[in-house]
Amino acid sequence: MQQPLASIPSPSQGVVHLGPLPLRGYALMIILGVIVAVWLGERRWVARGGTAGTVVDIAVWAVPFGLVGGRLYHVITDYQLYFGKNWHPVGALEVWNGGLGIWGAVAAGALGAYLGCRRRGISLRAFADAAAPGIALAQAIGRWGNWFNQELYGRPTKLPWAVKIDPAHRPANTPDIATYHPTFLYESLWCIGVALLVIWAEKRFRLAYGRTFALYVAAYTVGRAWTEWLRVDPAHHVLGLRLNDWTALIVFLGAAAYMYFYRDRTEIPEGAVGAPASETEPGSEPDTEPETKSDAEPGSESVAAAEAEEPAEEEASEKAPEEKPGEEESDAEASDDAETPEVSDAEDEAEQDGEDAGKEKAGKEKASTGAEPGEGKQ
Repeated sequence: MQQPLASIPSPSQGVVHLGPLPLRGYALMIILGVIVAVWLGERRWVARGGTAGTVVDIAVWAVPFGLVGGRLYHVITDYQLYFGKNWHPVGALEVWNGGLGIWGAVAAGALGAYLGCRRRGISLRAFADAAAPGIALAQAIGRWGNWFNQELYGRPTKLPWAVKIDPAHRPANTPDIATYHPTFLYESLWCIGVALLVIWAEKRFRLAYGRTFALYVAAYTVGRAWTEWLRVDPAHHVLGLRLNDWTALIVFLGAAAYMYFYRDRTEIPEGAVGAPASETEPGSEPDTEPETKSDAEPGSESVAAAEAEEPAEEEASEKAPEEKPGEEESDAEASDDAETPEVSDAEDEAEQDGEDAGKEKAGKEKASTGAEPGEGKQ
């Protein structure tokens, strides 16, 4: 069969041994993806005013839940690989050999994140918005684990970017075809684009209240549906479509509906980053509008009136003592005026008594001399 002019080679083995310690490429990609997601999520969280270390603490819950959920989804949807004719139930626990369903990982990881957010007292929506681009980049890195395992590739192709698959990993119906669509590469590039789209759209349209995360989910499902259509690995089909295509469609509709119904919600939920909901995001202008009566706390008007009356009372009390001396003087003058007539009457009576006494003495002298007083001197 004619070979393509160029192709992407696959690793000769998916594991490297460092002495007795095996390092599997699939596991390394998952770990690297988690590190990048936590790093970027932490930076975005702190930039929004959150406490440093919060994303790391919540990741302690979200990552294990996500791994378990992703594995459960894979085992349930591909149960024939472990519980079919080739009975191998122990293989369901061999995560390092590949097999993590993104839908189960996101659902269970969200449950773990919810528990972590609840313990920290922060909003799950705000945390999801901060973590969304990092999760997309984690998927972009994790998809390269499929390249190490030579799995989940697409249909045969002769394109120059086709991936070369070893005979041991080729489909049974195409053993002689060596090159296939590198769906892992397609999805990896798509996830990088989703991360950039989410970061741009969040700033451009001021997305918040979980809409940033919803945009990530909706955008990812579009690319996932396309790569799922190219894949040739065994899968359950419903009405001619692979099960994951139906899952992607349902998840897309749910994410789009969430974005529509909450299209006007742009505020940060209370307790999102350990700060009141009235605080704005970094780079935005603070709200400087005066507080209206409707926004005031109950009873604030009566308190303000009481505070306004206090200065008036103090001013009146200060003026009152100043007027008292004048009042006392006027009262004294009035009392003096009232006592003056009594003094005048007493003097008149004394003068009258003196005149009467003089007349009486003169009468006695006249009676004794028979002359008027003063005649003997002539």
